[in-house]
Formats: sequence, structure tokens, C-alpha cells
Amino acid sequence: MKGKVIFPGSQLVPLASLGTFVALWGLVSLYADPEFLPSPRRVWNEFLYLLDNPIGGNSIWAHMGYSLRRVMIAFGLAVLLGLPLGLWMGWSRVCEKIVTPIFEVLRPIPPIAWIPIAILWLGVAEGSKIFICFVGAFVIMVLNSFTGMRYVDPLLIDAARSFGATRSQQFFNVAVPSCMPSIFAGVQNSLSMAWMCVLAAEMVGAREGVGFIIIQGMDLNKSAMIVVGMILIGIVGSLLAMVFRWFERFVCPWRGELV
Repeated sequence: MKGKVIFPGSQLVPLASLGTFVALWGLVSLYADPEFLPSPRRVWNEFLYLLDNPIGGNSIWAHMGYSLRRVMIAFGLAVLLGLPLGLWMGWSRVCEKIVTPIFEVLRPIPPIAWIPIAILWLGVAEGSKIFICFVGAFVIMVLNSFTGMRYVDPLLIDAARSFGATRSQQFFNVAVPSCMPSIFAGVQNSLSMAWMCVLAAEMVGAREGVGFIIIQGMDLNKSAMIVVGMILIGIVGSLLAMVFRWFERFVCPWRGELV
């Protein structure tokens, strides 16, 4: 088997891309209003300032911890409920006919639209914030697992049936492993969606979290603080995606040969 070809310097391309982006950002900021577009240096100085000065009684790391906790709870619930529902919808025609009409009505509703009713049901405490993140992650998880199960090669199921496999063996030993790439895509996308939704959730009555940092920057008219919060969201989201891509390569090593 031929190994993957790695071009010289290919590992430096992402760094060069980021460096070019920061350079262009700095160049544009020279001619823009500092309150409209803070320079990279100003954002960096604001980040260093926030490291030593708590916001709302919490350090910047504590705010990130609050956001991560909300996201991981919502994400765990989305996987726990959405994964089996999506797989069963794709496997059972009866389940698909029962659940799909309801799901198709609820699916187009954006997570932000659930904020008023989440506050009405759960108040402005942790429950409503976790619920908003859960809604976004749940829909993605169901769609990806359902699609993966529907596109399992029927020849694999027929082969298992011809060897005497029971219905449950066909499902757990053949169908589920076959749609693992789609499942992992759903897991990664649902986690990313939950992390994006946490910002909107924390903009409503939150006293901690990355979204709170952005709201504080807006209230104090500090654009650099707003950008710091935005960059933190992007960095943490990228790190979470990298962790799950690594986990996917560990569980599905054959995927690396297809890239």
C-alpha cells in the first residue's frame, strides 16, 4: 500500500495563511477607525489585560469554562437522543413515517427562535442556555445519522442476511459500522453548532461565558474586547473540531487512506 504523499512545506501552509490574514487585518486597520476595527496589536493587548483583570468577577479562563460546560452538556444530550433516533429513522420505514413529518416541521426553526420560549419555560438560568445549544446540536445529529443509515449499501445487508444474520445483527454489526463516517460528521457538526449557539444563549441574561465577554465589550464600547471574545470562540471551536477529527481517525483508520 502506498503511503500518503506529503509535499515539502505543506505543514507551513496553514501558518502562512493565518499570517497573511493577520497582516491584511493590520494593514486595513491602519486606515480604519480604531473603534470600528481594532488593530491586531490592540486586540492582543486587550487579551493580555483580560488575563490579569477579571470580568464580572471571573477570569477569562473561567468564562471559557462556563461556556464549554454548557456546550458539552447540550452536546452530550444531543448525541444521546439524536443519534439513536436518526439511526432508527434510517433503519425503520415505520419510524421514519412517524417521526419525519414532525421533524420536518421543527427542523427549519433556527435555534435563536427558541430563545423566548426557552426563557419562558426555563427562565434565564443554565437550563435555557443548555436548551438552546441542545436544539442546534440535536437537529444536526439526527440529520447526519439518518442520512448515513439511509445510504448504507443494501448489498452489505443482503450479504449479512444470506449468512443467517438476525435483524439486530444486521443493524449493529453491519449497518452501524458502515455509516460511522457519517455519524462522526454529525458529531463534529453538532458540536460546532452547539458552540455557535452558546454565544446567542449567553447574550440573554448571562453573567458568565464567552458571550458575556462580548456583551461587556459592547456595553463598554470596547471593540477590542468584542474581537477577543470572537477569536476565543473561533479558537476553541477549531480545537474541538481537531480533537474529534483525531478521534475519528482512531476509530475509523480506513478514512485516512481515502483522503
